[in-house]
Amino acid sequence: MRKLAFFAPLAAILAVAAMAQAQSPAVNVTVGPELQREMEKLGDREVNEQIAALQAEVADALAKRYPGATANLVLLDLKPNRPTFEQIRQTPGLDPIRSVSIGGAAIKGEIVTADGQSRPVEFSYFSPNIQDVWGYSVWRDADRAFERFGDRIEQGRY
Repeated sequence: MRKLAFFAPLAAILAVAAMAQAQSPAVNVTVGPELQREMEKLGDREVNEQIAALQAEVADALAKRYPGATANLVLLDLKPNRPTFEQIRQTPGLDPIRSVSIGGAAIKGEIVTADGQSRPVEFSYFSPNIQDVWGYSVWRDADRAFERFGDRIEQGRY
């Protein structure tokens, strides 16, 4: 009987952890067909890092606004502000510092709330002008797109 008393706190901890896991948002991201064709040029590793950044941003927003929700997203387009390592490797002459372009991302999909309601989502942001390119990182405008998308989710605009 004493052994069972020992396991009771452990069972309570596991039950709380399971409930927290059930309330954690799930974010599924797939790559759209056009971006799929560009992945080799951009570099699989860098695109996968951007997918992880999108997942983290959306998971945080969902946790705040729609606990227990699931987001099923398609990353339609992804453009870097500066050349990726793979682009530099494939294209001699690209300058990782001075080569600048309009960057951003386009996302489409749905949020399924914990009660089963489906909310369509769609968002894209690309620098409107080469002079508006902000920051010095390769993916700054894509990150900006993910942040703005997360802000819209958190504000309940979907």
